[in-house]
Amino acid sequence: MKKGDFLWAAVLLAFTAFVVTPATREIFVDFTGAHPYIGGFIKFGLLATMGEMLVVRLSTKVWKKAPGFLWRVAIWGFLGMAITLIFTIFSGGVMSALDKGMIIGKGNQFAFAFFTSFLMNCTFAPTMMAFHRFTDTYLDLKYGEKIAKPTIAQVVNKIDWKGFISFVILITIPFFWIPAHTITFLLPPEYRVLVAAYLSMALGLLLTIAKRKK
Repeated sequence: MKKGDFLWAAVLLAFTAFVVTPATREIFVDFTGAHPYIGGFIKFGLLATMGEMLVVRLSTKVWKKAPGFLWRVAIWGFLGMAITLIFTIFSGGVMSALDKGMIIGKGNQFAFAFFTSFLMNCTFAPTMMAFHRFTDTYLDLKYGEKIAKPTIAQVVNKIDWKGFISFVILITIPFFWIPAHTITFLLPPEYRVLVAAYLSMALGLLLTIAKRKK
């Protein structure tokens, strides 16, 4: 265990304690309710970035920032804002479809959670994942390989699209994200984006462990 390990764990525990402790939970709920986009930015900007840092730590044995670190934090924050909106759109749309009988399971909370997760992950998720893969690769080229102005062609050609489709889309979506987000949509609305950020961290950790064992 290194000093960075304890610092990383302390930040995660402090944030989690703030969210779950009754005395401060109301502050969290009130703030995210009044400022949903800012809340989404903070949740993903913090937790997803911490997840990326943990993956690097497990892979390289040291704590270090990825190339273009601050840009990566900002991108995660932007995605957190987008996910905040998307969660609202899909949950509201599925609820409306259920009420109109366009989807089976009217009045059933599990049906609502499953169809929201299924439709969101089959439509929005691949686009978001491709966008994030593109931005990550761009930052790798610009700040890692020191290419002053990476072109779209350079970024696209650098990405392993075969692996992206065969694993990220065809494996993680049906076997991780759809079940995980089904559970997420069974939770109260104010906690859904937060849990989604934790799930991003958890998936990165699981994939890193599996890769090391392999």
